[in-house]
Amino acid sequence: MSAPPSLPRKEVGATEHENRRAWTVTALLVVFMMVNFADKSVLGLAADEIRADLHLSATEFGLANSAFFLLFSVAAVAVGLAADRVSPKLLILLMALLWSVAQVPAAIGGGLAVLVASRVFLGAAEGPAFPVAQQATLAWFPNDRRNLPGAFITLGVTLGVIVSAPGLSWVIQHHGWRTALWVLVAVGLVWAVAWAALGADGRYGSGDRAGTTSGMTARQLPSYGRIFASRTWIGATLAYFTSYWTVALMLVWLPSYLRGPLGHSAGAAGTLVAAPWAIGAVVLLAQAGVTGRLMRRGVGSRYARGWVGGGLLAFGAACCLALPLVDGSGALTVLVALGFGFGGSYATVAATTVAELAPPARSGGALGVMNALVTVAGLAAPAVVGALVDAQGADGYRSAVLLAGLLLAAGATASFCCVDPDRDTARLTR
Repeated sequence: MSAPPSLPRKEVGATEHENRRAWTVTALLVVFMMVNFADKSVLGLAADEIRADLHLSATEFGLANSAFFLLFSVAAVAVGLAADRVSPKLLILLMALLWSVAQVPAAIGGGLAVLVASRVFLGAAEGPAFPVAQQATLAWFPNDRRNLPGAFITLGVTLGVIVSAPGLSWVIQHHGWRTALWVLVAVGLVWAVAWAALGADGRYGSGDRAGTTSGMTARQLPSYGRIFASRTWIGATLAYFTSYWTVALMLVWLPSYLRGPLGHSAGAAGTLVAAPWAIGAVVLLAQAGVTGRLMRRGVGSRYARGWVGGGLLAFGAACCLALPLVDGSGALTVLVALGFGFGGSYATVAATTVAELAPPARSGGALGVMNALVTVAGLAAPAVVGALVDAQGADGYRSAVLLAGLLLAAGATASFCCVDPDRDTARLTR
């Protein structure tokens, strides 16, 4: 029997080079998301210091954090749609530069008004970060290889908090919260230089800007309206919304919960705040492995993505709703860490599901609009929890966790019942 034909050496070398470039871009975008979420988490880490310095109530502090999301969703939609026509490399570079500049006014000084204005500008610059980073990464990989790189981008969110929380907490305690902002400005600018030199657009995404993608002409492409009306897009968006509500709580109020009602010291809270993110990191990688293995075995995305993702949210909901059943700071901390860690881990499922559902020439807009709706949770959650804390005192934190559990249960139901990319992709291509 003759040996199977081998690829020419030049073609093999080109493939190896493209593979290395794909993972280089992915690594850079992981760091991109790390910086992004370090920017988001810094006010939560400095919550007590900022409230004391600026004399803010819990409601006022919650509203200041909600301001971050005021233009977040609008920017996510606008840039997400632009990413279907403009180089994602360029868009990402501009975002990194803008969000570094956005933090300078609050770092220099000023009161609540300056802090709010700075966070609104920062939110507008960071709003499109996740969907565009996902699009830029997934454009380097075919569909059956997207779960792991997609998980890594979401993992950047987790690593951003895990890596930055202890260091930023130390800077805040020893040099003040404004100094921590200067540190983030410098890190963002350094990353932008690295991206300008090493970043690139992939060939599996919306790079076909001439009007055809995956064999479709512009007239054959499904409209955004049809994509948004599909049960898969609606289900993934609803499930992701409930997951992002949990993420917003981790970013803004978890440090105060750990230092206040749960009784941990400032130093311990700076470390423990990373626990749900670390759990989320393990969950993300496990989900990517399980989903990828199921899909390689021929299991449909309804189960490999919709049911696996729904299971994560269901477990997170169970942990949050079990809070009244236990006593003691240790047990409560474990339940919160598990509930938030599992509950906040749906982003990769949502992104890869929508990337599978929408053709490449529509993926940027589909991801951007989903992200815009989802991040409304970031606008609402900090303000709602601030109002609960002012109204109920320490019990307000427990009420916030129970509310998150109910939302996660609803998100799990949406994922189980609605997400089926195979079914809806077939309908969109008719």
